[in-house]
Amino acid sequence: MTTSLDRTSVGLPPLLSAPRRLLKHPRLMHYNRLAALVIAVNVSWAWASWPLTDRGLGHAALANLALAVLIRQQYVVNLLFRLATSAPVHWPLRLRWTLGKVYHFGGLHMGGALAGSVWFLVLTLSTTNPPRLVVGWTLIALLAVIVGTALPPFRSRHHDHFEKIHRFGGWTALALFWTHTLLSGPGPLPLLVLALVTFSVALPWLRLRKVDVRTERPSRHVALARFDFGETPFAGSSTAISRSPLTEWHSFANVPAPGESGFRLTISRAGDWTGAFIDDLPAKVWTKGITTAGVANIEVLFRKVVYVATGSGIGPCLPHLLAAEVPSRLVWATRDPRATYGDALVDEILAVQPHAVIRDTSRDGKPDMVALACAVYRDFGAEAVICISNKKLTWQVVHGLERRGIPAYGAIWDS
Repeated sequence: MTTSLDRTSVGLPPLLSAPRRLLKHPRLMHYNRLAALVIAVNVSWAWASWPLTDRGLGHAALANLALAVLIRQQYVVNLLFRLATSAPVHWPLRLRWTLGKVYHFGGLHMGGALAGSVWFLVLTLSTTNPPRLVVGWTLIALLAVIVGTALPPFRSRHHDHFEKIHRFGGWTALALFWTHTLLSGPGPLPLLVLALVTFSVALPWLRLRKVDVRTERPSRHVALARFDFGETPFAGSSTAISRSPLTEWHSFANVPAPGESGFRLTISRAGDWTGAFIDDLPAKVWTKGITTAGVANIEVLFRKVVYVATGSGIGPCLPHLLAAEVPSRLVWATRDPRATYGDALVDEILAVQPHAVIRDTSRDGKPDMVALACAVYRDFGAEAVICISNKKLTWQVVHGLERRGIPAYGAIWDS
């Protein structure tokens, strides 16, 4: 089913010049630039403060690890998005292009965690107090495990284990930091920072609750979960749900409908947990924290946008299409959309996107998504492309377009 003209035959625009194209390389994406910035600030501080005292080392370790924790706090994330997307659309496109990369804030998390661990290692190497040495080396070993399992080779293959290590290891590390700090006889500032970090970690769990869920299963591939427990989240946010709150959490894009209370989640079969959810639809699930802004919230920085989605990637796009805050055009490639997602959902999409390009991959095969996105981008006169798909295709589309001077955005799988 294709509901608009498919112009993939139109040639792609030329690549940018070599220097500009180099800046669009995945290894130089803003996530890595922010991590490098944190490291550079730490090196500059060490140079200016040399020789370093134990007090200075302790403060540096605590400041960086506090940054690593607080930058992930849901209220902080929402604030970052609010600030970045407050720029008016008449600002230069190149500036808005950069502001749209706000979701790369995880680079600050990575840089802070690495720098904080190094400073704490240096502090422990200079320590002679036996109780502090025991706590220090225990904490160093724990930090090494947390950092090591957060690296892509482990995280991508064993994501559930990564989450458990990050959660329980993080809690244990925080307790050890309190112990080490109290043994060091600190002033009021370190205790205040530790209290703030502890409150930040605890806050999402203070909002833990078990809520009712009504589910529809249009096919064995998809479940549509409906919630109405007194909250209607903003379009473009996400909610984490769980059936076992201490073991694993999964975040999905909220799909509120204009003028209606509650929201929906589109859950597709993409692993053991989602498969079990679809096969055994629960009556209740756990939620925690607050709804958090996602990548597509950057749409308001542009006059027109193109949404590119494959399969269940339609879920994060749908709330923005329904809200219609920014003129948009949808490109959706999926297998047999009506049989997989149901007539009601497809008709709902077409009601707000009558000119959408919907490709049935079971009938027409998989299209060249870079070429298709580029064709619709030019046909619609858009300023940016937002891609919601699997990791490989998202990066293929985002970097394929950016290397040709087209602002493009998509998840970076850093959580």
